Amino acid sequence: MLLWAIVGIVLICVVLLDAFETIVLPRRVARRLRLARLVLRPTWHLWSFPARGHWHSGDRRETYLSFYGPFALLLLIGVWATGLTGGFALLMWGLGAQLVATGGDAGFGTALYGSGTTFLTLGLGDVLPHTALGRMLVVLEAGIGFAFLALLISYMPVLNQAFSQREVNVPLLDARAGSPPSAAELLRRHAGEDFTPALAQVLLEWERWSAELLESHLSYPLLAYYRSQHEEQSWLGEYIARACVYGPR
Repeated sequence: MLLWAIVGIVLICVVLLDAFETIVLPRRVARRLRLARLVLRPTWHLWSFPARGHWHSGDRRETYLSFYGPFALLLLIGVWATGLTGGFALLMWGLGAQLVATGGDAGFGTALYGSGTTFLTLGLGDVLPHTALGRMLVVLEAGIGFAFLALLISYMPVLNQAFSQREVNVPLLDARAGSPPSAAELLRRHAGEDFTPALAQVLLEWERWSAELLESHLSYPLLAYYRSQHEEQSWLGEYIARACVYGPR
């Protein structure tokens, strides 16, 4: 039984560390073995397979791929919540917290149910711990569940705001360098008497935007899977997503 408690502790620590690095920590995590990476890489390969094999371009392809970013966020939330619920259930069951349900003594299934209701702060009261250790674990899980849900609620507007800031500048580049943008088109459109100062100003603005883009996508890697509104404006997301999956080229 103690072995299951250790497994539960490890699972809880892994999930909390991964959620902290993804949501709270504002810096790049270089470690390759991460729960979020293990979830996103295979699911992105599966999701993008029809687009790579059958839809090389067009609105249908863009609409299909645009669903993955929000879906991946919901998937990660589900994986984290499931991991924490299962971890606390294993911990309470392995330590013999003596959970008692209204229908009789509790097995692991009842411990898992009680952990779920505690994590989601439902407070149904039909599964209760009868030891001091069990009560302490229930309070700890309820506190973690409340803080976890609050962090997720605050994380979503930040992610959407960072995505919106990225997308505002993509159409501006299209207006100055074509769609999709190219260096030759940028030079052609800025040819004239004020060629040097105008181009220098544009490049200065985009140097700052590139730094902001790098910072936001290192802090929130999930942004790489959010697509632009139009087909010819998704080149940035395509490049960043490939760099996240395969590494920079």
